[in-house]
Amino acid sequence: MRKTILILVLVIIGLLSLFSNCLFSESASKAVATGVTFNYADVAWILVASVLVFLMTPGVGFFYGGMVNSKNIISTIFQSFIAMVTITVIWFIFGFGLAFGPDVFGIIGNPVPHLFMQGIGTTTAWIGAPTIPILLFALFQLKFAIITPALISGGVAERIRFWGYLLFIILFSIFIYSPLAHATWHPEGILAKYGVLDFAGGTVVHMSSGWAALAGAVFLKKRRDISLTAGKVPYVILGASLLWIGWFGFNAGSSFAANELAVLAFANTTAASAVSALCWGFLEKINGKKLTSIGVCVGAVVGLVGITPSAGYVSLGHSFFIGLVASVVSFYMVQLFHKIGVDDTLDVFPCHGVGGMVGMLLTGVFADKSINEIVPGNGLYYGETTLFTHHLIAMIGVSLFAFLGTLLLLYIVNKITPLRVDPEKEELGLDLSQHGEKM
Repeated sequence: MRKTILILVLVIIGLLSLFSNCLFSESASKAVATGVTFNYADVAWILVASVLVFLMTPGVGFFYGGMVNSKNIISTIFQSFIAMVTITVIWFIFGFGLAFGPDVFGIIGNPVPHLFMQGIGTTTAWIGAPTIPILLFALFQLKFAIITPALISGGVAERIRFWGYLLFIILFSIFIYSPLAHATWHPEGILAKYGVLDFAGGTVVHMSSGWAALAGAVFLKKRRDISLTAGKVPYVILGASLLWIGWFGFNAGSSFAANELAVLAFANTTAASAVSALCWGFLEKINGKKLTSIGVCVGAVVGLVGITPSAGYVSLGHSFFIGLVASVVSFYMVQLFHKIGVDDTLDVFPCHGVGGMVGMLLTGVFADKSINEIVPGNGLYYGETTLFTHHLIAMIGVSLFAFLGTLLLLYIVNKITPLRVDPEKEELGLDLSQHGEKM
């Protein structure tokens, strides 16, 4: 039955793609600008930035893969790789339209006008990126859609069935990621119109993946053996390094131009990550532990998460403070989770979810209209309260949506195909039991 379904899916995709020009027509969208003049320095930079962001998902694979037990390394890395493959296909068929298509009630895009990327070419531009072709904007945004479900895999590592995971990330991309991307980054989106700022994905990517990872950990329950011995520490260092490099495209690329704002976002990204990594290492020593390479790498990633929503809205000095606070809060949240026994295998929620929330709130504190004119009002630090209040309310709403929505998706997927591996297969390891491969 499964083979028949897979064959039918491939045949349908092939036929639709073959005749898509005849079946679907373009519909005008207020967010698509025509008659534009492109800046080829901007085009070159966003091409490079797109490659850098794409590099982050293999970085996640190595980062996570190095931390799990040796019998699960291949499966963990592959969960990131399969996200690159699957979400790309979904994005080109209808995912981009769901996230950035014509607005529907401020919460989702209409995918029909842009099925198989109809009308998404090289002669028009997205309204928020007027100097590059809309196709390049779509390709850049694709990389964000890819990495978000890949991040979730760390919360359910070492116990999730491959086919269940595959179906889940497809549904997550459709029903959680796309609405959040639309609500936050489409000019008609409900959060965008509310004044919520998210420069490069602290809300859309990190909060959503963090809450989803927590939902997955709760739904799947603890592993049979919760001890964790990092199988390949050098992989962790490699993965963190790839993430840091890629994050320059993630944050600085979100300026959508080769300009001063990109430079500031680049600098803020560097500063927040460095101070967060150093802080995490110091906290290990303060708490009577050895300063570990894994700990410093995790700290670097937490700093990157924390600065993401505000990278283009705050000063360099404030980016230091954001990285520091994100590191401290996430460090102690990890300790708390270990104490209360929540089996978020690789601490995705304490690092990405909590780091994203810290970054979102501190964006509401330090955002400065003199740095970026898109800021609707200065942050709390400058004596204004509206932006911070809106961010606090939005944070609660996004958290509930991502957590409860993911729980519902997990329940549905589990009814279709079991999500948790059998005990004997978990004991054997996912590399062999799911893929027939080993290190």
